[in-house]
Amino acid sequence: MRSTSPHQPSKMRHTAKDWDDIRGAFSMSIMVDTPLASLAQNLEGPEWPIKDKKETPAVYIDLTFAEAYEALVAKGQPMERFDQLVDILKETLAFDNPFGDMVAQSAVATERDNPLLKNMARLEIPEEYPIEFTALQENTLEFCSLEKLGTLGQFAVFAQGLSQAVIVGGDFRGLLNALSHVDEPALAKYLPFRPGKKGLHLIEAVALIVRTLTPEQRAILISKPAQLSPVTRDRVARLVAYFMDQKAELVAQIAGGSSLARSLVVIGDPSIEAAVSALLTPHLKSVAVPPPVARAAGEPKKSGKGWFSRLFSRS
Repeated sequence: MRSTSPHQPSKMRHTAKDWDDIRGAFSMSIMVDTPLASLAQNLEGPEWPIKDKKETPAVYIDLTFAEAYEALVAKGQPMERFDQLVDILKETLAFDNPFGDMVAQSAVATERDNPLLKNMARLEIPEEYPIEFTALQENTLEFCSLEKLGTLGQFAVFAQGLSQAVIVGGDFRGLLNALSHVDEPALAKYLPFRPGKKGLHLIEAVALIVRTLTPEQRAILISKPAQLSPVTRDRVARLVAYFMDQKAELVAQIAGGSSLARSLVVIGDPSIEAAVSALLTPHLKSVAVPPPVARAAGEPKKSGKGWFSRLFSRS
């Protein structure tokens, strides 16, 4: 990287030396290509006003002090924006540095001493549950991906290793607090968890997807399921594959005479139940129709509808 100019505008908190120090350190961070707006949101400080995904630390850290300042001015930003940029990079490094120390911990000791993993075991929440299937916001999921946190267990180990000085915010903190305090209603906001029950559930997992849709999108999903986006269709298919045992239970219940709608009443919101039904229905059609039961001689033929027609009826 190039040397900076010693000159700087007055009334700025950070010096040219501060900038050289922070940009040199940040050049090795895995967060170098993360949008500054996302970094600022995770730190719960002032928002970074430029929302472009290409507005990352990488845009600035190879610039000298004067060049970085001038780049912000050219984007219509005030003098204090440079100080905010330095603050974001410094605080992100403080958040990032403990992670490497954490990885060196003994896996056995972590299992034994981690209260988050203990709480998950009590609630029968599987450690291997994919983070991508949670209701965490996109920027938090991006952060987890960068840190290679693919499962809830890895999230718990990661969070346990954070320095006490690190302040985390947003829904990262929300899920962390919910697991720490066994707050079941809060857990249900992020995980397919059913308060009062244990484990994770397919129905709630699909409901989490539906809750991210607008009322208009839900209406289209119910009336014109063929217009479902491929991304959502793929996500539901992967959820059904993960919860294969629960899918089999649903199919067995329906084959036994229960309706899908009856299983969905646990959601407690008819509009969401209808959309969840539309998403699950294609995955419940592949069950073989049970063979007809032979009637005794002279026994009248039953007039009720078969199990397949009951599959999508409301109880």
